[in-house]
Amino acid sequence: MKICHGQISRFMNIMKIKIYYTLIIIAFLLAACSPTVKPTMIFPTATDEVELSEEMAITPYVTREVYGPGELVEYTAQTGDTLPALAARFNTSVEEILYANPGIPEDATTMPPGMPMQIPIYYRALWGTPYQIIPDAVFINGPDASDFNAKDFLMGNQGWLVTYDAWAFKGTHTGYEIVNYVALNYSISPKLLIALLEYESGAVTDPFLGEEEEVNILGLESTYWTGVYLQLCFAANLLNDGYYRWREGRLIEFELPDGSVTRPDPWQNAATVALQYYFSQVMDVARFHQAVGPDGFFQTYQALFGDPWTVEAHIEGSLQQPTMQLPYENNVSWALTGGPHTGWGSMAPWAALDFAPPSEVTGCYPASVQAAAVADGLIVRDGEGLLILDLDGDGDEHTGWVVFYLHIAESGRVPVGTWVEAGDLLGYPSCEGGASTGTHIHIARKYNGEWIAADGVLAFVLSGWEPVRGDEAYKGYLIRDDVIVIANTNPDNRSEIPIDGIGE
Repeated sequence: MKICHGQISRFMNIMKIKIYYTLIIIAFLLAACSPTVKPTMIFPTATDEVELSEEMAITPYVTREVYGPGELVEYTAQTGDTLPALAARFNTSVEEILYANPGIPEDATTMPPGMPMQIPIYYRALWGTPYQIIPDAVFINGPDASDFNAKDFLMGNQGWLVTYDAWAFKGTHTGYEIVNYVALNYSISPKLLIALLEYESGAVTDPFLGEEEEVNILGLESTYWTGVYLQLCFAANLLNDGYYRWREGRLIEFELPDGSVTRPDPWQNAATVALQYYFSQVMDVARFHQAVGPDGFFQTYQALFGDPWTVEAHIEGSLQQPTMQLPYENNVSWALTGGPHTGWGSMAPWAALDFAPPSEVTGCYPASVQAAAVADGLIVRDGEGLLILDLDGDGDEHTGWVVFYLHIAESGRVPVGTWVEAGDLLGYPSCEGGASTGTHIHIARKYNGEWIAADGVLAFVLSGWEPVRGDEAYKGYLIRDDVIVIANTNPDNRSEIPIDGIGE
């Protein structure tokens, strides 16, 4: 949380920042004449808010040199990289990257992990540490977590969390049930959530934890987000926001608690930036620098689960969405009531779209028509308003393409274990499950546990309709050929999707 300073402290901080920027500009000008500027070592210093403890181990890290404008730098593609995101991180353009790498096609989606690239870079000051904490494949609830059993793991450690239970999601649940619930819905690895609990409180290995420690167990000082469940929900929401905004090239900088700006190193991976962003919101500056370095969170994760860097990448190069159709029978005209918005939670990723059936009334009402499968697959999980469609049919939602349906009424829906074909009816749209202002369905996609943004290079194309995001969540539109359907929470003729053969 930010701490207010007095006027004198504010003035001194402003002067420090001005002096720092002046030095950066001088360094940049010198670098333009001398491209052999060597990297230096940076050691996080004490701030006005907190002094560095002698016991607090923080390894200094190497900073990047000041590159000349448009200078080509070596880069190795990482899982999930796309050209627009790389262009944003390196402060360049897709066109310049393609020119420097003529083997990459203009319509490329994800880059093959490990592929060497040259990227024209335009220097930004205040780049953060290049140290990578964990790979993306252990951040998401994907193949690496497929066989993980949180209950067995916690029982094996006999810490406080194994005996914990509390009221959460409409019932009393154990610590491992809470971890699994948050991990499934936010699609963040339960290993990561467990490691966070251990790093902040020791709750996984220490059998003793006070009642006061449980209230803000992840270090978030809040009167609402209290206890294991709500603190984990807050953390998962914030982690996803950092992960997916970096993944899409939309998170370039953020502030630390003292008001200073840090810009993630352009070579960083999404999981590391997500943790950096999260720690910046819940820790003071000194603890932040410790947590994001080799002496911090990584040590806890490795002690619990071993070296995370042995896990294989979970997104291959040239990923393509399988053919999908609109999520209802196309003999009536449904409305687009929500353009790209969050898949689960309240922040990024904007992975979901909303559709509502035709009706003469608004609000929550019993629907007379059903939602349908967007593709062939197996129903692998349900819940309050939930249906999960597994397209590879292996019964494991951690792997392959999965479509997430929300607000499907419990009454009349297909049971878990049912194989469905594209277009088969699944159940009635409703207001069940989560917040809803009216009867509709909410659908989103995941691949190997990672939410896939509804728009962009891997757009959620349904029956040829491609989503485009708006300036705000739920805004935007669908486009097919020269027809545009504008999202509107109160359906009107602009938000009605034409029946095939009409309006083409």
